[in-house]
Amino acid sequence: MAKQSTRFIFSSLLCICFLAFAKPGFAAKEKFDVWLANVKTEALAKGISQPTIDAAFANVKILERVVALDRKQPETVETFQQYMKKRLPKSLVDTGKARLNENREVLEEVGRKYGVQPRFIVALWGVETRFGKYTGGFSVIDALTTLAYDNRRAAYFRKELFLALQILEEKHIAAADMKGSWAGAMGQSQFMPSSFVNFAEDHDEDGRTDIWTTKADVFASAANYLSKSGWKGDQTWGREVTLPEGFDVSLVSLKVSKPMQDWQDLGVRKASGQNLPSRQLKGSLVQPKGGNGQTFLVYNNYRTILKWNRSTYFAMSVGQLADLIGDG
Repeated sequence: MAKQSTRFIFSSLLCICFLAFAKPGFAAKEKFDVWLANVKTEALAKGISQPTIDAAFANVKILERVVALDRKQPETVETFQQYMKKRLPKSLVDTGKARLNENREVLEEVGRKYGVQPRFIVALWGVETRFGKYTGGFSVIDALTTLAYDNRRAAYFRKELFLALQILEEKHIAAADMKGSWAGAMGQSQFMPSSFVNFAEDHDEDGRTDIWTTKADVFASAANYLSKSGWKGDQTWGREVTLPEGFDVSLVSLKVSKPMQDWQDLGVRKASGQNLPSRQLKGSLVQPKGGNGQTFLVYNNYRTILKWNRSTYFAMSVGQLADLIGDG
């Protein structure tokens, strides 16, 4: 009995040691080569050709850096004001104005087609990738393969991986040039493969939808995303407002939507103290976390930006950058 107990304790210690030194996220997975063989078989069944599969996975590798970044979910330690000051420096605004003027013809053409004001297209471009300067240097196939093999969000990233293969199959880009973020967001508009398939546009009609290097495609793809997500081309995103003393804070919520006059009657005013606009748009009050009570009255288009990225800070930065860029 004592020997059995000793063996049990020894075996348990070995198991604990193994788990302690196993790579995070992969301990419960089948061997990578077996897993990858199954992925290739499924890709063939989905209509992806053997040459595309061979090219995509020729030098595929697990990226430990991607796993680490996926595990890291940092708490926001910056206040809203600190975030906005860092993300919207004067240099970004000036560059945004210049980029709008440089690309005005195609931006206005895209704006008319999709019903999205050019300043918002440029603002998204600026916030996402600094106007194409920072698009990510990860192999999209390697990143998605890593995250699909990992056990945290495997089902989601497996679907994205197959869609990335579909993009390669359609020859929009070569596998070696398919670069993006650690999470697989691609090009100057930072589209996941699913967003590419659903919204990317070949605006210059050259037979390839190129969100990596062709600005016309980048702009049209972003505008199409917004348009299909509910954008209103005759509305802005929102504005900063002030609340009267004793205001019912339970009304500060995206779940509460009221016409402009109702907010006016409740004492809400523009940041300048002036009356709210007379146009009866429906809006909701938002106070960004860490914003020290700074309040915004936001409209339909703010909610649409949130469909692109469900971050209050992100949506606010896009809206305010668009305001600062204006008409260039």
